[in-house]
Amino acid sequence: MTLASGSFAPLETAGPAVVWLIVLTFVFLECAVIIGLFLPGDSLLITAGIVLAGHSSGSAHVWALSAGAAVAAIAGNQVGYRIGRRTGHHLVARRGGRYVTAENLHKVNVLLDRHGFLSVLVARWIPFVRTLCPMVAGAACMNHRSYTVASSLGALAWAPVLLLIGFYAGEFLERVPWLMPAVLAVMVACLLVGTVLGIRHYRQEMAKPAEDYTVD
Repeated sequence: MTLASGSFAPLETAGPAVVWLIVLTFVFLECAVIIGLFLPGDSLLITAGIVLAGHSSGSAHVWALSAGAAVAAIAGNQVGYRIGRRTGHHLVARRGGRYVTAENLHKVNVLLDRHGFLSVLVARWIPFVRTLCPMVAGAACMNHRSYTVASSLGALAWAPVLLLIGFYAGEFLERVPWLMPAVLAVMVACLLVGTVLGIRHYRQEMAKPAEDYTVD
């Protein structure tokens, strides 16, 4: 199977290695540190699946990348948890921010307090909670074993599901010669714009005055 248009030859000749590098980096950052709040994680995984559908070895790569992305998410969760644990119940919020606010940290804190294991499992599917949850769980001194099991199960479902959705959607799109390059063009453009805007919003957020938030 090949990409339906020569306009995407660079994606094909660069090979899945580029897709691997971008996906694993973004997934890890989204699960480990604050900048992950501003990266297009879900749409990136779907787009990566579509891109791999255009390669002759796409089927093998999408399953291998599913495992790799899950590992990257698990590793990112552990880094985020350790960062939170080292804060000693105190996290830095941003006064007047849009994402890293005391209000959002409180929402995640309440979610963890009420639902514990289940909230960590479900957090994987909620973008801003996905990034804040590990740090809040660490700062709240949530049982590490319980946290690890829940976050790992969530990662094992999240990354493979979205990658496979993209991959099988890509196989369908390949049946219509003009549709595959059109959809890829739109999705890649959205990812590029989203990443640039995300980094800009991150810098704006971090420039806001810091305030202390105490995790219960």
